[in-house]
Amino acid sequence: MGLFEVEPKKQEPKKEAPHHAPTGAKALQFVVQGDTKRSVASGDSTEFEATLKIVDDGQAHSVAVKVDTVFSATEEGSPEWFVKLFDPVGVVWENTPSADPATEKVFEIMPGEEKSLTLKITSPTGARFGDKITVLVSANISDDPSVNDTLTLQATARQSIMAIKTSIGHEKTVADSVASRAKPKPIGVFAILSPATIRGYVFVEAMNTDALRDVVKGVRRTRGMVKGETTFAEIEHFLTPKPIVSGIVEGDIVELIAGPFKGEKARVQQIDESKEQITVELFEAMVPIPVTIRGDHVRVLEKEK
Repeated sequence: MGLFEVEPKKQEPKKEAPHHAPTGAKALQFVVQGDTKRSVASGDSTEFEATLKIVDDGQAHSVAVKVDTVFSATEEGSPEWFVKLFDPVGVVWENTPSADPATEKVFEIMPGEEKSLTLKITSPTGARFGDKITVLVSANISDDPSVNDTLTLQATARQSIMAIKTSIGHEKTVADSVASRAKPKPIGVFAILSPATIRGYVFVEAMNTDALRDVVKGVRRTRGMVKGETTFAEIEHFLTPKPIVSGIVEGDIVELIAGPFKGEKARVQQIDESKEQITVELFEAMVPIPVTIRGDHVRVLEKEK
C-alpha cells in the first residue's frame, strides 16, 4: 500500500524543518560484487571488488579502513600469501615486510558518494592444497567508531590442470618420466593423464606449477608446457570409459580378430550395449548362423552407408 493511501487526503502534513538524521541513524556499509569465498590456483590471483558507503546520513565523514589477515596452513612451512588493498588512486594497504599491518587509511566520503576498493589476493606458487587465508577489511567513522562494518573475504588454494606438449608417439614415455621425477619432490602432483586418443599432449594435475615446469624441462621428448591451465570440463570426457561397442553400427562389415572365427569377415546384425556384445553373420559360413561375440573382438573394415 502506498504512502498516500495510508493517510486521508484531507489531513495535510504539517510543514517541518529540514530533517536531520538523529544520532546513531547513520550506518556504514560494505557492498561486495560476486562471491566472498573463492578458490585460487597456486601462483594465481583473485580480485574482490567492493564499495564502501554511508547510509542514511547527509554529511561528509572521515572513514578509517584497516586490514587484518588470518592464514590457515595445512602443513608447516607453507609460504605466505600476498594481499593488497587499493583504490582508484593507488595502494591503500599491503602485507609486504616494509608495511605496517596496524596502519589505518583514512578516507573522506562525501554525501551520496561511494568509495571503490579492490582487494587482490595472490596464492604463492608453493601453496599446499587447502591452504586458506581470511582477510578482514574493517571500517569505522572516525568521530563515531560505533558506526562500523567489516567485510570478510576468503581464498583457498587449489590445484591446476596443466598440459605438457610432447613429441607425437611418446606421450606415455613422457608421462612415466614426469611421474618418476616429480615423486620425490614437494610439487603436489595428484594425477597424470595420457589419453590414448590425444596425440602430442599429457595432462598433469598439480599444485606447484612453477616446480612442475622445472621438472618438465629435464624430461626428454617434451616441448614445454601450454600457457595457462586446462579446465576439468575439457578433459572430463577422457575419464569416462566408452563402451567397447562404441562406433559400431548395424550393417558394418567387420573382421573378427579373436576367438575361433579369427580372420573371418562378417556383417553386424545386432548390438547389445549393456553387455558390450555384437551379433554378426559370417560371410563364408555354409549356413548363415548368427554369432554373438564381444565388441572388442572385431575390427571395423567398412562402415554402413
